[in-house]
Amino acid sequence: MARPLRPAVPGGVYHVSVRGNRRQIVFFDGVDRRRFLRLLAETVRRYGWRCHAYCLLDNHFHLVVETPKPNISAGMQRLNSRYAEWFNRRHALDGHLFQGRFHSRLLETDWHLLELSRYVVLNPVRAGLCPSAGDWPWSSYRATVGTEPAPRFLTIRMILAQFGKDRARARHAYARFVSEGLLVRSS
Repeated sequence: MARPLRPAVPGGVYHVSVRGNRRQIVFFDGVDRRRFLRLLAETVRRYGWRCHAYCLLDNHFHLVVETPKPNISAGMQRLNSRYAEWFNRRHALDGHLFQGRFHSRLLETDWHLLELSRYVVLNPVRAGLCPSAGDWPWSSYRATVGTEPAPRFLTIRMILAQFGKDRARARHAYARFVSEGLLVRSS
């Protein structure tokens, strides 16, 4: 039976997640994570994407990406295959790194974008890896709240615009919104 086609929408905003095969580790250390982020930057540039949020955990990752052209599958195929090839070479492994196809869900409302921007960066907190979103160096949270420079591939305007026109106030409001997410379980 053929797999159903993924929705490919020009201008679509997607929540993308990818898990390690059999939930295995896909990022052993900072070297792995930095390499993945470089490949993500190349993918964003090559496919014209806008990356609004990301989080790299040990055995999976989350992205919130906007695709001006309907190319989510092509971009994810390239990102995942290039990273898997590099990872297997570096760690003297072979076989599948990722579990099946990537998961993607098309966002349809600004509220969904907000909830997702919070959910993604709270993943390491909920997994018990750190006490707050600001303590995890492998997500877009710090760049969005302005405690570190944003990587060139990260576009923070869309998320901050949900909190107002003044950037400083929007960053503060976003930080408060994220921390309030620990009180209410996001979907």
